[in-house]
Amino acid sequence: MDKQNKTTILVLDDEQIVLKRLQPALERSGYEVETFSRSADAFDRIDGKAFDIVITDLKMEGSDGMAFLTHVKKRAPKTEVIVITGFATMDTAKESFKKGVFDFLAKPFKLGELLEAVKKAEARIKADKDV
Repeated sequence: MDKQNKTTILVLDDEQIVLKRLQPALERSGYEVETFSRSADAFDRIDGKAFDIVITDLKMEGSDGMAFLTHVKKRAPKTEVIVITGFATMDTAKESFKKGVFDFLAKPFKLGELLEAVKKAEARIKADKDV
């Protein structure tokens, strides 16, 4: 966590509307948020900075969210990943959890559901730091 002890969150989704909805809501809740609509930019950012929480879509143009979340977990195993997807199936959910995903939300989701998942991920991160 950074100097102000704010939880840092990276959001990757190729739908601008999702980013425009999530960023202000998360920032109002006291999080430091960076959003990306292109996975290549998010990959570069993850290589330069460890985030506490990553929220990612699975199906995006020119990219595979599974590959991104695998990269995130390899780079920073303590980062909690929350998947948001319009293509939620039992198989994608199972595969996500096998790869270490913290939570899995099907689109359209309620903002409150996502904020709840973020709070739970944040609680786990804090608990791990206290061990």
